[in-house]
Amino acid sequence: MTKITKRALLAAVAVMPLMAGAASADGLISIIVNDPANPYWFTEGEVAKATAEELGYEATVAAHKGDTNTESTLVDTAITNGAAAIILDPANADGSVGAVRKAVDAGIPVFLVNAEINESGLAQAQLVSNNAQGAALGAIQWVELTGGEGDYVEFFGNPSDNNAATRSNGYETVISQYPDLNKLAEEVANWDRTQGFNKMQSLIQANDGITAVIAGNDEMALGAIAALKEAGKMDGVIVGGFDGSPDAVDAIKAGELAYTVLQPVAVFAEEAVRQADHFINTGEKLVEEEKQLFDCLLITPDNVDAYTAPFVLSE
Repeated sequence: MTKITKRALLAAVAVMPLMAGAASADGLISIIVNDPANPYWFTEGEVAKATAEELGYEATVAAHKGDTNTESTLVDTAITNGAAAIILDPANADGSVGAVRKAVDAGIPVFLVNAEINESGLAQAQLVSNNAQGAALGAIQWVELTGGEGDYVEFFGNPSDNNAATRSNGYETVISQYPDLNKLAEEVANWDRTQGFNKMQSLIQANDGITAVIAGNDEMALGAIAALKEAGKMDGVIVGGFDGSPDAVDAIKAGELAYTVLQPVAVFAEEAVRQADHFINTGEKLVEEEKQLFDCLLITPDNVDAYTAPFVLSE
């Protein structure tokens, strides 16, 4: 698996020229993301769209919201529209394989972003954050802030997304070295703020003295923070997130979120489109390796002011 280390995270979001006009002589790039209501996936779609238009393509952004049937329908639409390429954030590691295969069988190259599928050799590329590296980065910071002791809870993402298990395993690898850290519960909250809030409410009622929370993404962490604040239990509780969302950055500035792990979504969303463009024009891969990892960065109170745009950290 190719590892893309600290690339120019500053270059992806803030300034991207858009080509005028809806039609393009270079064809259509169909971009399918999860749910743009989440700022992470919104950034993913908008950066990919802007890059495609910069390169002279027409670009559309659609959302499957984690539903494989919707995803399949959107792939059908891309096929019907004669897309030159599909940029896809897959809904399900196993359940999205059929949709990818359908596009490939129709002669449309597919470039996956953010999440992988459990089959190699179908997509031209799978570009994802280095979730294991990012999880270890976050867990080390979290352990340091907890002092290596206390009663904590973990929020787990969508089980159908391999990223959820990768992050949780990364946390466990670090935290298991500290026997005085006691996990009270692990709750599935499906990357969702409301579920994080509701699950945290129940945990507060069932457990006295929760000292820390580690979450698989920012939305779940922010939901937990809201519940802790409502219950008057926020003081002294260490909460860690993952994504680098604007709301998470605001929470760090407010002294509520201890840190977040920045996923370079703007970088790999742009890179996927550029690799698609190269393949469309040459019939060859720009990067030979199918699975490509992009390193994450840590945002803390010490460097939060360097965060200049959604999912961009200048170092």
